[in-house]
Amino acid sequence: MKNFLPILSWLPRYNKDWFKGDLSAGLTVGVMLIPQAMAYALIAGMPPVYGLYAALIPLLIYGLMGTSRQLGVGPVAVVSLLIAAGVSDLAEPGSSEYVQLAIMLAFMVGVIQLLMGLLRMGFLVNFLSHPVITGFTAAAALIIAFSQLPHLIGIPVERSGQVHEVLFQLIENSDKMHYGTALLGIAAVTLIYLISWWNKRIPAALLVVAAGIVLLALTGWDDRGIRIIGDVPSGLPSAIVPVIGFDEAYRLIPIAVAISLVGFMESIAIAKSIQARHGDYKLDANQELVALGSANLGGSLFQAFPVTGGFSRSAVNDKAGAKTGMASIISALLIGLTLLFLTPLFYYLPNAVLAAIIITAVIGLINVREIRFLWKTKKEDFAMMAITFAVTLFLGIEEGILTGVVASLGVVVYHSSKPHVARLGRLPETRVYRNLDRFEDAGERDDVLVIRYDAPLFYANANHFSDSVRKLTEEKGTDVRLVVIDASGINSIDTTGIHALAGIEKELARKNIQLRLAAVHGPVRDLLVESSFFRKRDDQRLSHMDVHDAVESFDK
Repeated sequence: MKNFLPILSWLPRYNKDWFKGDLSAGLTVGVMLIPQAMAYALIAGMPPVYGLYAALIPLLIYGLMGTSRQLGVGPVAVVSLLIAAGVSDLAEPGSSEYVQLAIMLAFMVGVIQLLMGLLRMGFLVNFLSHPVITGFTAAAALIIAFSQLPHLIGIPVERSGQVHEVLFQLIENSDKMHYGTALLGIAAVTLIYLISWWNKRIPAALLVVAAGIVLLALTGWDDRGIRIIGDVPSGLPSAIVPVIGFDEAYRLIPIAVAISLVGFMESIAIAKSIQARHGDYKLDANQELVALGSANLGGSLFQAFPVTGGFSRSAVNDKAGAKTGMASIISALLIGLTLLFLTPLFYYLPNAVLAAIIITAVIGLINVREIRFLWKTKKEDFAMMAITFAVTLFLGIEEGILTGVVASLGVVVYHSSKPHVARLGRLPETRVYRNLDRFEDAGERDDVLVIRYDAPLFYANANHFSDSVRKLTEEKGTDVRLVVIDASGINSIDTTGIHALAGIEKELARKNIQLRLAAVHGPVRDLLVESSFFRKRDDQRLSHMDVHDAVESFDK
């Protein structure tokens, strides 16, 4: 039960010092989450109150089941954008049908993540590589920011998930700008940045929300064209069972899978980075899937749309002193109190202020430092990031994710089929053999060729292995009489690899060249012995502990 409900592992040891940190963090994140949740609901195409619903039950469930003690679960910008991209093709954003589809999407995401966790399938998220996530997130941030510009500066624009379309409409309709809205929106953005620069612990978004509400309530500028939120329903969300048609559910499957993987990837990356700084608890990736799945599944039964862990809330949660999942529970209780008693206060909240909150939040998702790192470190990863970024930005969210996954798999296949191969030489007066291209003082004998293959030997690279041995043997010249395969990098082998090994030995034997293997891993040796290639474990082609032994035994 402790594995399934981590709260049982820390609650018996709970103390006053932990409670002080959890109370401070819970209240801080709860206050921060109120305007954020309402803003992200707008990105998702939902009425603002559903953002509060999505911040209530899921946050409470994760506090009970999550293994990260600082992760802040709730509505996030990228997932909200995915919701809008997937559901807007099926219904009009903001309509009752749209709301039902979004809630059903949360149910489907919950089921997928829960099953993945129970089946220990957390490894699947590795198919979304870090460069792909970096490119996708940066593009999504720009899409979100541009989608909010019409609300920020008061220019009417048709909804679109592509930046260039929004930009063209903004330019075309620039003469229709509402200057009062633009002035308010720009002032809100400026104020948020100034407050955050002055003191990051101050809830800048909440202060700007309060200022905007007071300003509109006192001046009545909503009568002059500045749009406000209006009535926000009071009370806790009622329990429902989301039900939609089979056709709609079938069409939601791709976006549900995408949200499940992207949401988990974002959450586990944040949770790992925070856990590494503490080290006083263990993070279980599969239990995180179970916790997130349960949060989405349980939340869908109380009218929540899909959620995941958010970077900014988690960072604030950590800095404010969160020690356990109690901080999340306290934040959820604050959201509940807001729904019960405080929603009438948001009537005069300007849409421009919510747009300002969204824009300032998502701009921070563009990791310029990571993009520079990819460029300087490995151009291949930078290219994968750039392709995902461009496709997401100009073609669409789903296309961007699919492209990123295909690119990640393509890189895996490429590296698996063409791994690194090194020609080795002996360092003077040692038993050590190293890459001739990297060690100038390494030397080799005319009659001996030593090759290191740095990958498992299996069907995808068996031909590459054979071709590499042939090529290096030809380059070595006609004097070679022994080829030694340093198998320290071959940690597994399949039947295709065994056939490749047997085939290359026969080719070499016809040229009067011996083949021997050195530093063979135990599991690989077992398979080779079981095959017809080797008859016994002490076969001289197989039993050498290192390259030096193989060469020395050849001389004898």
